Amino acid sequence: MKCISQGCTVQSEAQQAVKEVLRKGYNRMIELDIKIEAGDLYDYMLRHSYNSPAGILGSALAAVMILVALARSQWLFLIGGLAILLYLPWVLFIRSRQQIMNNPAFKEKLHYKLDEEGLTITQGEAEAKQGWGDMHKAVSTGRSIILYTSKVNATIFPKRQLGDQKAAVVEMISTHMPPAKVKIRG
Repeated sequence: MKCISQGCTVQSEAQQAVKEVLRKGYNRMIELDIKIEAGDLYDYMLRHSYNSPAGILGSALAAVMILVALARSQWLFLIGGLAILLYLPWVLFIRSRQQIMNNPAFKEKLHYKLDEEGLTITQGEAEAKQGWGDMHKAVSTGRSIILYTSKVNATIFPKRQLGDQKAAVVEMISTHMPPAKVKIRG
């Protein structure tokens, strides 16, 4: 029996064994060639920024300023609220374009290999590996599946470039990461 914070669920030994076989014995490797574009980077930056405490606080402050402006006809608050709401997306849009143009890593395709061990990224002669246990979380947006390799760094898998391998990528991530760390929808 496995207890979770507000209740208990029964998991038979057979179910646990199947889960373990899938986790350890799932001998599949997925290889992808991905070229990150400015829109992909912008999507990641928006999601990352607006899900941080500063992004949430800034958005809430801007919304309060706009509501105060509308309720009391204080147009200065309206201008301030709109400036705060529009500033971050604009700055992120510009930064994403600059990073794509200035960072050599974005000029060529990245080769990704997802397997039992984790994620391997290669480009030219450079190679980086990270084990599943070291991954921080996996999330999705309407455009991408984002695999955080640290609190601020991530691997971006644009859904349009995954094609028919999207389900396999989601399954690989979900199989090797704890469920609490995986928030992938659609």
